[in-house]
Amino acid sequence: MKKVIKVIGIAIIILVVLLLMCYVNHKVQSKKEKELLKPLGTVVNVNNKQMSIYTEGEGPKTLVFMSGGGTCSPILDFKSLYSLLSDEYKIVVVEKFGYGFSDIVDEKRDIDTILEETRAALQKSGLVGPYVLCPHSMSGIEALYWAQKYPNEVSTIIGLDMAVPDAYENYEIDMLTIKLGQFASKVGITRMIPQIANGDAVKFGTLSDSEKDIYRAVFYSRTATDTMIDEVTHIKENAKVVSNGKMPNIPILMFCSNGNGTGWNEDTWKNIQSKYISNCTRGKMIELDCSHYIHDYEYEKIANEIKVFLD
Repeated sequence: MKKVIKVIGIAIIILVVLLLMCYVNHKVQSKKEKELLKPLGTVVNVNNKQMSIYTEGEGPKTLVFMSGGGTCSPILDFKSLYSLLSDEYKIVVVEKFGYGFSDIVDEKRDIDTILEETRAALQKSGLVGPYVLCPHSMSGIEALYWAQKYPNEVSTIIGLDMAVPDAYENYEIDMLTIKLGQFASKVGITRMIPQIANGDAVKFGTLSDSEKDIYRAVFYSRTATDTMIDEVTHIKENAKVVSNGKMPNIPILMFCSNGNGTGWNEDTWKNIQSKYISNCTRGKMIELDCSHYIHDYEYEKIANEIKVFLD
């Protein structure tokens, strides 16, 4: 028994030392990356906190890109797609609190709070509607609620494999895995596995080498933030609010992935999407054979289809 206790004690000491080494390395590397973490767009004051917003291009329509849950760098994540659209439209990317270059905040992530923060950022940037909302994944709930609550501000929704209320009805949220991911990020364990920082935007998109470096730096500072996790804990409740509302009476184009990365199998995911769009009188769904971050894979096809749909 004494030998067992001794072995366990040594193992704990080794683990603590390794974690301490990871943490020190994380702090040292974070300090070096500070120069890479200068906002790519502008920063506006929303409720006495700093929110990042990026604009590019000019045109008669304003496309507002809204990131999915946990996307560390929305501005760079969408770049492969919006760079193909900014020649005809005004492009806007709002980075919610807890994401990208925006502050991490300890505010309740109910659907009304999130939406009002997004609207405030746009208004303070001098950007007025009606907007074409381009939500990815979880932000589909916010986009639909926006169209329900402020119909005059939303002309069209372009869903980039966006979630709809039914997607969360029976969805099991694995908070243990999420919390472990947060711990690994805060301690610096994620730096020991460099490929983790290479998201789909880095591996499959059109980012330059310098943009890839910025993406990785943002990843290490904005992975599983407290604000992101709080948003996840409210998503089922937020989806229920949208489910209780009416179908927006606007054109909706939904791009649908093969389900990989959504938490659902292909048939279930496509059925959820097609069921929703079938209730839209001016709706259309386009299936794509790629995983959840479709805008990092099929950006050329998506850009062309968006232009046709908006025209």
